Order: sequence, then structure tokens, then C-alpha cells
Amino acid sequence: MIRQDFPIFKKRSGSKSLVYFDNAASLQKPQAVISAVTSFYQNSYANIHRALYPLAEEATNLYENARQVVASFISADSEEIIFTKGATESINLVARSWGESNLRRGDRVVISWAEHHANIVPWLQLKEKIGIRLEYIDLRSDGSIDMKSALVKLSLPRVKLMSVTQVSNVLGIINPVDKLISLAKSKQIITLVDASQSIGHFPIDVKKLACDFLVFSGHKLGGPTGIGVLYGRKNILDKLPPFLGGGDMIESVRYNGYTPAQVPRKFEAGTPPISGAIGLAAACKYINHIGWKKISKIEKELTEKFFEGLVSHSYIRLLGNNKDKLPIFSLIIDNVHPHDAADWLGQEGIALRAGFHCAQPLHKYYNISATLRASLSFYNSKSEIDYFFKKIAALHKYFTK
Repeated sequence: MIRQDFPIFKKRSGSKSLVYFDNAASLQKPQAVISAVTSFYQNSYANIHRALYPLAEEATNLYENARQVVASFISADSEEIIFTKGATESINLVARSWGESNLRRGDRVVISWAEHHANIVPWLQLKEKIGIRLEYIDLRSDGSIDMKSALVKLSLPRVKLMSVTQVSNVLGIINPVDKLISLAKSKQIITLVDASQSIGHFPIDVKKLACDFLVFSGHKLGGPTGIGVLYGRKNILDKLPPFLGGGDMIESVRYNGYTPAQVPRKFEAGTPPISGAIGLAAACKYINHIGWKKISKIEKELTEKFFEGLVSHSYIRLLGNNKDKLPIFSLIIDNVHPHDAADWLGQEGIALRAGFHCAQPLHKYYNISATLRASLSFYNSKSEIDYFFKKIAALHKYFTK
């Protein structure tokens, strides 16, 4: 049983078992990941790349093997994988390294209204710094991408980059990034895909997507925190200046200059997240062991079950639609503030999120201040969904009596 692979589910809050519905924020860790990280610290720990003694060589091999595993996981070449501390840093790397090298005042970057703050703020910072213009692709009333708006925005003068999420962390809607990339490519526009929400739910092939950059955070996949990935096409990465300066990202340093190392090390200054990379590789292997077919089947059934619960509770409204969707549900409950609901449900053992989920512009787009988000993964169960709606009914009765 998959759930047994996750030690945290042995945890109880008084008499209540943990119902973890906050998977869009972070996935729980399987024992395989915990063991891989523990084994590294217990048996193989040393700094990497710089030393010749056997233990350091062992650690270096583990780190570089992890890069190969992660590369294979998204069908990339290993030298196209840059380890960062998360998707946020990965997007910032692109904004600062590619953006400051290629964008000028008046150039345009196109994003959508469905973006996480991590894919908004770095571009706003470039707007402040060099005067770029930020354009937002509109959404339909159901939260899906308006392709007519996308065409209009991508046809504007001086659009140099499109940066869009593959799956909204609020709506759970799977965006047609393949069509968006094709459209952008026809206009010679560089593309970045934020795969933070999609990486743990279905397979990604960067070669088939034909994106120029793709980012994700390891913890969304069941890996450790503090590890992320930037995929970039090598012919682009080769031309970019380093993002950070320091040890290990250089070929040589002179008193009046330096020569950076080749990719990927050019973008991995200082001691990298060694244990994080090893843990992330273990998470990739664990997902492959379960298999995408099984994961898809489980999550499809969970999504259908959740919608059955929504239909039978008329006082709950779903933000977005019920098509082309992962099991991420942002809810509005009549007469109950999302924060009150999250607090009340937390006392019943249900862990979920309330607020604007680092997507404030999206909530303002729909003229709402906050939602209650229940996000599920392949280790959740239909019985947990039944329990959730039972407690939602009690919650609504309590606040409306």
C-alpha cells in the first residue's frame, strides 16, 4: 500500500489520524527519500568537486549521478540540469542572467493571471530595474487560459519571453502549454514553463514540450526542501553570464578577472545542495517505481470522488472548472471565512491551506480575497474525502447556526 511508504502518516493528533490535504504546498516524504538523505550523511558525506580523497569522490559521484537521474526524469541531458534551492530561485536566475542580458527598456514579458508570485515578482523587479513591460494573458470565467488573449499578447511588439505555469496552484487547471509554446515559437519568443505543480502528477518531457526553460521545486515531488531544478537548453545556457559568483563556478580567477566554468557548474556557485539533490533523485526513482499510470488512475478517482462531494454540498463554490484538472480545489464556503475554516478543520486532523496561496493577482482577478484549498495526491484516499465533507458539513452548521 502506497500510504505505508510515508512515515508521517503514523502520526496522530489525539485520537485523529492525519488527513493531509496540503499537497499543492508540499508533498510528504517517502521513506526512500528519507533513507537516501540519511545514508548520505551517515556514510558518504563530504564536500564535492574540489577534493581527491575517496570520500569526496564518492560524494561527488552521488551528486552527479543525481543530476543524471533528474535529467532522465524530464527527458533532458544532464548538463542542462541546474540545481538551485527551488523553483523561485530558478526563475530568478533566468530573470537576472537571461533577462538582464537580453531585455531592454520597453521589451515585453508575457505571463498569465494564473501565476504564482514566484513567476510574477522577478519580472516586476526587472520592470523596476530596466523598464520592461509585463503583459498578462487573460483567463476565461472558468479559470482556463484564453487562447485568443494569448495570441493578442504574444503578437504585441517586442515580446521577448513568455513565462507560464503548466498547472495553476490555485485552480488545478492543466494549461495548454504545448499550444502556448508553439505559438510563442512561431514568433521567436523564448519560453519558460513553471512545472512546480505538475511535476508530481504527470510525466514531463522537455524535448517534446520544446520549451527553452523549465523549473520546479524538489519538495513538490516528495524530495527534500531547499532543492530545485532549472532546465535550460544548453545552447542558451552556454551564452548566459553566471547568476552568482564564488567557489566552484569558475574555471580560473585572476586578480583582474575570471573565467566561469562550463554549464552546469557555471550556475552552481558555492557548496551546492548535495543532500537535497540526492534526496530529489530518490524521489524521482520512487515516482518511477509507482508508475505514472497508477498515479494518474488514483488521482483521477480522487478527483471524481471530490466532485461528488461538492455536488452534494450546495453551500460550497469551486473556483475554476472541473475539466482538465488535477486534484487541487480552491473553495468558497457560504458564510465561513477560509481562515476560520482552515483553523476549525485543523483541529479535526485535516491539514489544508487558506489564503491567496501566493497568487494574489489571481484572487483579485476574480474579486475574492481568499479561498480554502484542498489539494490531494496519490497517497490520499476516498475515505479521507468522505471525512473531509463530513467535517465541512459540521463546520458550516457551526458557523451558520
